[in-house]
Amino acid sequence: MPSPKRKLGDTGEEVACKYLESKGFRVLERNYLRKWGEIDIVAEKGSLLSFVEVKSVTREPHEIGKPAISRGYRPEENVHPAKLKRLHRAIQTYLLDRKVPEDRPWRVDVACVYLDFSTRKAKVEMLENVIL
Repeated sequence: MPSPKRKLGDTGEEVACKYLESKGFRVLERNYLRKWGEIDIVAEKGSLLSFVEVKSVTREPHEIGKPAISRGYRPEENVHPAKLKRLHRAIQTYLLDRKVPEDRPWRVDVACVYLDFSTRKAKVEMLENVIL
């Protein structure tokens, strides 16, 4: 039985994948894991490779749809320097493992997923092309 935190993360990743697919991305991999880091989602759109870090939070029903800044808490604030360092290492390993051509464009995105389990609604805010 997954922990509540794991359930939240898994659900958020599933919502993020559906969101990306609705925007024309094709999900290549989920949870690329190495002991020095993890990539939540690897997706592509055309020649662009996107490494997506998913941050999921639960919200009260009346908060779904409100801008994150108005609530005083932003899930992307949990993408701290140590996390970025681990993510960077995992990306470099992925590029080598999968023999991705050096000239293929890639970027890092953060998917902020707001979940309301009582109404089964979700909202996704994407931060694209985050600098590592």
